[in-house]
Amino acid sequence: MLRRALALEWTTLGWNVAGVLVLSVAAWRARSVALTGFGLDSLIEIGASFVVLWELSGSHEARTIRALALVRSAFLLVAAYLLVQGVLALLSRHHAAHSALGIVWTALSAVVMFTLAGAKATTGRAIASPIVMAEGRVTLIDGVLAVSILIALTLNALLSWWWADLVAGFVVTGYALREANTLRKTQSPP
Repeated sequence: MLRRALALEWTTLGWNVAGVLVLSVAAWRARSVALTGFGLDSLIEIGASFVVLWELSGSHEARTIRALALVRSAFLLVAAYLLVQGVLALLSRHHAAHSALGIVWTALSAVVMFTLAGAKATTGRAIASPIVMAEGRVTLIDGVLAVSILIALTLNALLSWWWADLVAGFVVTGYALREANTLRKTQSPP
């Protein structure tokens, strides 16, 4: 099961490295705040995968607490970015262009991230690793973010609802804050 957890993290890492490249192109072409945010989320997911790989190389309580704190920080960074960019884009009434590449990538990402999140949850429970389970929730939020952005990009493309990606970002912001709070409680002494 430990080998499976490592394989899941390496798969997540590879997918997100590719995602940063694809999303950079898509965000630049569309001038999309949502796609830029998804690219930054992929960077955070890369960091979270490295944290899990580090933690799985030799775990002890202090190391696990530090690793959980880093994953919690990743949630907070995603929430802060999406909140600030969402408010700025809303106030400026920023209109992103349509992005077929963004639609295809977010659809594929949703499938991949939900699959990986489920596998990480199962594997984390099997090896009793709170860090694998926590990082699985980071992967889940990546899938939720992909679906939210997919819906927003599709609504923008079909109905010219420029504000849809901002609403999706705010929903994901709330979820990220909830997960960060859950991790904070996990780290607190009983």
